[in-house]
Amino acid sequence: MTILLLLAIAVVGAKLPRAKAFVQPEPDENPYAAEVESAAAEAAEAAVRRRTEWSAAQEEVEATWAAYEEAELQTRRIAAATAFPLMSRRRKPGDNIDRQRYLHRAATELCRTQDLSIAQLNDVFAHRGWNPRLHPVQQEAVLHGAVRAHRLEAYRKAVAREQAAWRGAEAAAETLRDLRAEAASARLRGPASESADQQWWSEQWTRAELPAAA
Repeated sequence: MTILLLLAIAVVGAKLPRAKAFVQPEPDENPYAAEVESAAAEAAEAAVRRRTEWSAAQEEVEATWAAYEEAELQTRRIAAATAFPLMSRRRKPGDNIDRQRYLHRAATELCRTQDLSIAQLNDVFAHRGWNPRLHPVQQEAVLHGAVRAHRLEAYRKAVAREQAAWRGAEAAAETLRDLRAEAASARLRGPASESADQQWWSEQWTRAELPAAA
């Protein structure tokens, strides 16, 4: 009976799932190098983001320049069409009101399509620099001149953003190169110079921010 009982216990124990042994990861012999490698991995991600931002900024510059060229072409066409003076005639009662309504309506539509800025539209309604009594043909020429100015300003702002994005991408790439070089050097030096390496890390990288996550 004792033998049978022992056999039964052995069979049941064999069928029970065995807990997997937890493998403790081996500690890195060079923690400083591991720290720099981790920072380099984060810097690589930041560099990719900065490069992507720069690429998007370049596309914006091209788009805004194309919009400006189109506005310039339209302005020249309208200027050529209005080169001849209009026939003067006695204005009917209400003509000035109709002309003002036309100006407001046309400016609102141009603002809706982002051909005029909100600030320009406000100037139109406040008649700051705008003469609401001009003939609609003349108003058309003035409106497209304002569109051209708006598109040119948008292009200049896009160029400024592209230059800032390029500087950010270059700074991120330089940071990544320095970190990768330091990580490789730390691995070659080994853990013996860890204290000196940590001092270098403290002096070099605590003063300069790594590229922040977007």
